[in-house]
Amino acid sequence: MLLIYTHKITPRFSYIMKQIFENTLGVEIGYATKVEDFIKHSGPKMTYTKQPLQNEFFVRSNDLLFEQGINDVPISVLDWDGTPCFFGTDERSNVPFDVFAASFYLLSRYEEYLPHVKDVHGRFSPKDSVAYQNNFLHKPVVDIWAFKLFAQLQERFPELEGGIRNYRYTSLLDVTTSHCYSHRGVVRGISGLALDLGTFKLRRVVERLAVWLKLRKDPYDNFSQLISWHRENDVKSIFFFQFADYSKYDKNVSINNNNFKSLIKYIADYSTVALAASYTSFNHEDVLRKEKTNLEGVINRDVTSSRMRYNRVDVPETYRRLMAAEFTDDYTMGYSHEIGFRASTCTSFAFYDIPLEIQQPIKVHPYAVHDYALSTLKREGEVSLRLNLVYDEVKNVSGSFRTVFSNELLGSSERLEWKTIYKTVLKNYHV
Repeated sequence: MLLIYTHKITPRFSYIMKQIFENTLGVEIGYATKVEDFIKHSGPKMTYTKQPLQNEFFVRSNDLLFEQGINDVPISVLDWDGTPCFFGTDERSNVPFDVFAASFYLLSRYEEYLPHVKDVHGRFSPKDSVAYQNNFLHKPVVDIWAFKLFAQLQERFPELEGGIRNYRYTSLLDVTTSHCYSHRGVVRGISGLALDLGTFKLRRVVERLAVWLKLRKDPYDNFSQLISWHRENDVKSIFFFQFADYSKYDKNVSINNNNFKSLIKYIADYSTVALAASYTSFNHEDVLRKEKTNLEGVINRDVTSSRMRYNRVDVPETYRRLMAAEFTDDYTMGYSHEIGFRASTCTSFAFYDIPLEIQQPIKVHPYAVHDYALSTLKREGEVSLRLNLVYDEVKNVSGSFRTVFSNELLGSSERLEWKTIYKTVLKNYHV
């Protein structure tokens, strides 16, 4: 056990120590606030305060973990043996920065509480993040810091043991449009045909008619192939189905369509089914509850995981609504158009609600790659390079690599063969 001395145990302190030592490193920890208890401890120990007590392992504390609320915290990025860091300390500290305060800042999404300009969908821009601005968005620095810290602790205390952590890959599949032409109703079908004709999209006209006449399969209906590839590569997958009423941003097949319901039941036999929450539900807890209940009625089991439409996360309100609707896990923590780690970690973590100063009972599972960020690339080689960059970072810390693809993009081949790319992802990154 590692004994940690500090002058005050706060909810922030307890939260980040548990995440770093227990959840990430698998190290058993205990706390001491009395100097005499700390001094008489004969095992591995560390001081986290302003000044060391003796010659123990010492990390000089920033004030962040002992404050409440949000303050405009100055950030000055430093270098720790090739890894960016911030909240620098003095020469007495065994670590050149407050690794715990910096980790809390990133995991709690502290910067997203600060004044910023949201985009048209109410989202925090990656360009406003300290990670993007200092060129470490592609690095899970919280995990990197943790393992570097552990290595230094083991130098001082060779008897200190950590847990065994294994790399994992999970494929997240967004199904916000299950079919391109099929099962969409007569009115929507004819309207779509008229729009294609009016905009001279003749390829879509031919494709649409071929699907209607059952001469070819709907391009978005690639589910049996995806399931087959997942089983072949022993890949864990989660399918997020939108099960919502029609609206400006929610245009899936009707929730009353029996073919759509059958598809969801089929997927549930082979994979986890979760909710792709609608655009409308973002500000309406009652709508979120209704969508969850309706989807549960189709698969006859609890739906506990979610993803928000367009990756909309507004801290802390989004997570409070998800908890109120009885979700336990969320997979929205990431950026749509930038590859990398929004919370600078590839390890799942509990959400910390800063205004309430409490760890909430919902787990956040960050993803590193969204297919929107790949869809602007022009060559398969570029896609591979970008994917390998983050895969290598996750692999180096034995973390969890999560990617988000949609059946919609996988059914498209206008510029790149996305199904071929996805099959390669499964083959290369599942181990």
